[in-house]
Amino acid sequence: MFHGSYVALVTPFKDGEVDLERLGALVDYHIEAGTDGLVPCGTTGESATLSHKEHELVIEFVIEKAAGRIPVLAGTGSNSTSEAVSLTKSAQAAGADGALVITPYYNKPPQDGLYSHFAAIAEECDIPIVLYNVPSRTGIDLLPGTIGRLSAIANIVAVKEASGSIDRTVEILAECDITVLSGDDSLTLSLMAVGARGVISVAANVAPSQMAELVQLAASGDFASAGHLHHQLYPLMKALFVETSPIPVKACLEMRGLIEGELRLPLVGATEETRQLLRGILAGLEIKV
Repeated sequence: MFHGSYVALVTPFKDGEVDLERLGALVDYHIEAGTDGLVPCGTTGESATLSHKEHELVIEFVIEKAAGRIPVLAGTGSNSTSEAVSLTKSAQAAGADGALVITPYYNKPPQDGLYSHFAAIAEECDIPIVLYNVPSRTGIDLLPGTIGRLSAIANIVAVKEASGSIDRTVEILAECDITVLSGDDSLTLSLMAVGARGVISVAANVAPSQMAELVQLAASGDFASAGHLHHQLYPLMKALFVETSPIPVKACLEMRGLIEGELRLPLVGATEETRQLLRGILAGLEIKV
């Protein structure tokens, strides 16, 4: 169901509030650039510091602005199962095409707890669910066996895999026939070579047409051309994580005049060293700043 280059959309702020004007412009920008889908309110969207009202506002606004032109996969996860159910129901009511649900962070449940968490959300909501595994952020790893068990639930259709391991995709697909999406830009090509169907991408915020082309080439089996593009984009992919994401990606978009660049505490703006690095990389990609 979900495949291609989905952008992990930033949330623009202005004077402490969600900047809906810039957010709407970003939606149009991605559709025009060939991005395959939009993911509001994920990690890159600073979901951790959005209020519930803001969370729902951003998702509803992106769905309305996209107007069915490309799918919207709404971030609705939480470390509280009841809260994740509530956010997912809200996204479903707003018309989202799917929900991206992160593993519960901080409370570190065992695998049976993870299974029960996602199963409860899927039971309460009819919307397609994409599991999101990012152990470096959450402190817990959703293992292939658990993903295999969860894949038997009809509306759990995919997993965003960001463990940093190519082997993990192989292990998941050995367990079940679920769609795997890369959660690491720099591993997208490698993961697609072993069966992944696309990426939920931070780099697509900055280079949307290039990321979409890379995924299309890999999906068609043209790994030589996809590899050439991967090598061009690799410095950007890595530089977007020299500081905690989304600090660098917001700096890039600010330099391009697409957003104000404002972040919410405890995140702060990029250092001048990071900005200089990013300027050089953008110049090398012929992206104007």
